[in-house]
Amino acid sequence: MANPFLVAKTIDTNTDVAILPKLANRHGLITGATGTGKTVSLQVLAEGFSRIGVPTFMADVKGDLTGLSQAGGGNKRVEDRVAQLKLTGFTNESFPVTCWDVFGEQGHPLRATVSEMGPLLLSRILNLNETQNGVLTAVFKIADDKGLLLLDLKDLRALLVHAGENAKEYQLKYGNISGASIGAIQRGILTIESQGGEKFFGEPALNLDDLMQTVDGKGVVNILAADKLLSNPRIYATFLLWLLSELFESLPEVGDPDKPKLAFFFDEAHLLFSEAPPELRTRIEQVVRLVRSKGVGVYFVTQNPLDVPDVVLGQLGNRIQHALRAYTPRDAEAVKTAAATFRPNPKIDTEKTITELATGEALVSFLDEKGRPNPVERAWIIPPSSRIGPVTAPERDELRKQSLVSGVYDETVDRESAYEVLTGRVNNKMPEAAGEAATDAATSASDGAVEAAKEEAGFFGKLGGLLGGGEPERGPRGGTIRKREGAGEALMKSAARAIGSEVGRRVIRGVLGSILGGRR
Repeated sequence: MANPFLVAKTIDTNTDVAILPKLANRHGLITGATGTGKTVSLQVLAEGFSRIGVPTFMADVKGDLTGLSQAGGGNKRVEDRVAQLKLTGFTNESFPVTCWDVFGEQGHPLRATVSEMGPLLLSRILNLNETQNGVLTAVFKIADDKGLLLLDLKDLRALLVHAGENAKEYQLKYGNISGASIGAIQRGILTIESQGGEKFFGEPALNLDDLMQTVDGKGVVNILAADKLLSNPRIYATFLLWLLSELFESLPEVGDPDKPKLAFFFDEAHLLFSEAPPELRTRIEQVVRLVRSKGVGVYFVTQNPLDVPDVVLGQLGNRIQHALRAYTPRDAEAVKTAAATFRPNPKIDTEKTITELATGEALVSFLDEKGRPNPVERAWIIPPSSRIGPVTAPERDELRKQSLVSGVYDETVDRESAYEVLTGRVNNKMPEAAGEAATDAATSASDGAVEAAKEEAGFFGKLGGLLGGGEPERGPRGGTIRKREGAGEALMKSAARAIGSEVGRRVIRGVLGSILGGRR
């Protein structure tokens, strides 16, 4: 069983305040005004999880977190805090980091297929209304029934054109597919493409196993460059929700493990709930409540605790509250809300203290051995062992070269899918013949979906080894880290996943799995 890891020291008695790994999947919350120390707290938590072998995923909205990959040192403020807190065992150290970037500029490209995203989340990205969302859902159902792969945006556009041209034929089975709604969806796609969003959709799609790796016993810290992505808050929030929902759908039930399989940090968490329709908001709350049984701990990072709905707030057992400023009535309400969510400590006036905290100070409460919140403590967050601040451009390039997934996701692959079928460009077949063949394949596979998917995955895995698999790679200190996949192997695995998704798992399409009751 993993030992508790230190996060803070109480101000009055210099007592350790630590997180129990067994209860780290009960989620958490880091809040506080700008400049009060949230990013350093996030960095300290990531280090603690990595030391006990727990991988993490986090979005880097300011570009500061890549310093986790470099050992600290030479920082006078850190040295002073180490002496102040009497951290006798403190050492500077680095942590294994994988950099990701939807746009492929500051890290490995991170992609999903249109089908994996699903109609509900795609509707949010495209800013569709309820009627337009219904039409998009019908179009996805047409793709299912015809066995058409939706991998990238050109696949979706081709299918939208096909559905619009054949609206009368589809009306009785799928409902009204109006030209106005088709046009609105197409305009939404054009907007996304103008912002570079088409780079997110395609293959090789992300393999979730690549987020849950260790190097020499340390959990890999996965950092998504989000400074550019955050310019479109809706895409940013929807992407992270998709990733969280994929984890929920794909991982097996593990109950309460000795430590989490993954710690997922959701920075700028208010964007997740902002403008979300009621149905999606409800599903978000359900996923947060249930994903802990899959071994995933979700940690929300935001300025104001009012940004998080009460239903979700009640699920967050491990809390770090940095300073809040009560300049406005809403600020004052936020202070009261934050104070009310802590288990009282008779030695602390929680509401008053929140407004008095210095940078690096926080009110902290973690769960005890029985899953109960400990009384709130005023504490100093310990300094990180890694560098505070971003890496240099040469250091980032080196990280990318030495990454466990180097060469796996860097090149986009465009294989036969809905676009080729509907435009008659697949194996010189006419669209009708290709469509019938795809439909027959989907029908014949439905009886043995799981077995077929497994067989395909095994076949493609062997073929991938011939096309680009390699020998086990060695870590920087000589330890085996994993078998590095070649691009060909990644594509074959992506193809196998797509077959499982589009044919073998048609009955559970849904961005949030069976919770949404949609189709896959």
